[in-house]
Amino acid sequence: MQHDVIIVGGSYSGMAAALQLARGRRDILVVDAGLRRNRFAKASHGFLGQDGQPPGAIAAEARAQLLAYPSVAWIEDEAVAASPEGNGFRVTLQTGEMRMARRLLLATGVVDSLPDIRGLQERWGRSVFMCPYCDGYELDRGSLGVLATSDAWFHQAMMIPEWGPTTLFTNGTCQPDAEQRRALAARGVAIEETPVLRIGGERATVHLQDGHSIALQGLFLMPRTSFASPLVEQLGCALEEGPMGPFIRTDARKETSVPGVFACGDAARAAGSVSLAVGDGAMAGAATHQSLVFR
Repeated sequence: MQHDVIIVGGSYSGMAAALQLARGRRDILVVDAGLRRNRFAKASHGFLGQDGQPPGAIAAEARAQLLAYPSVAWIEDEAVAASPEGNGFRVTLQTGEMRMARRLLLATGVVDSLPDIRGLQERWGRSVFMCPYCDGYELDRGSLGVLATSDAWFHQAMMIPEWGPTTLFTNGTCQPDAEQRRALAARGVAIEETPVLRIGGERATVHLQDGHSIALQGLFLMPRTSFASPLVEQLGCALEEGPMGPFIRTDARKETSVPGVFACGDAARAAGSVSLAVGDGAMAGAATHQSLVFR
């Protein structure tokens, strides 16, 4: 069966792209493995009109609205292979089923890899966060922390005091120079250089290797990301390196280096939020539709 477009990934960016294509009366297949990046969070913030709503509820409402369009099909499965074939692309699902499409849109998302520190993973999205615009306001100016995990540690440590008094945990990852220390001090940031042993407590109490601990309302870090799907590398899409990991290079119309393959969302941006994902998806969907008209 041949579709106009197969969208791999049915989270926010994928559904936003599908909506534009559906309104262009195109035949679309969404293939979704059901693992939204923000599934660990209780509420989603910063998305206009849905601020504070559970992420799953936002996704469920969007899916119901999308599937009201008769040209949209949805398969709950994982796309395990994709390759050019003829004037389009062949996509193989985990079940072995194969589908064809004239265009392929990757909204596959990314996987967050956290440092190997006991207590981090179970608090991810609850009291350990990445984005202060998404989660900082609700911490009510309580004591906050930044765990250095990448070259972006200084940027994050300078930003987080907007939401509360901040401690930077260098954890052997960084060594602030004199100029950075002066800048951090001007922002009121305390620097803790004792290695972190574990995270405990009801919120995010940082236990250090010397035996003392610091109780926080929230801890921020930059996780390392990787693509949630093997299709990016299989297709040979050109990549760029971001502060958390590689992302798919696209042009201004969201087309990748592989003609006919478009990409959007967290896999195609060096940032992540529901608002940005939806906007990115809307752009990619409209551009994919127009490529079907003008090529």
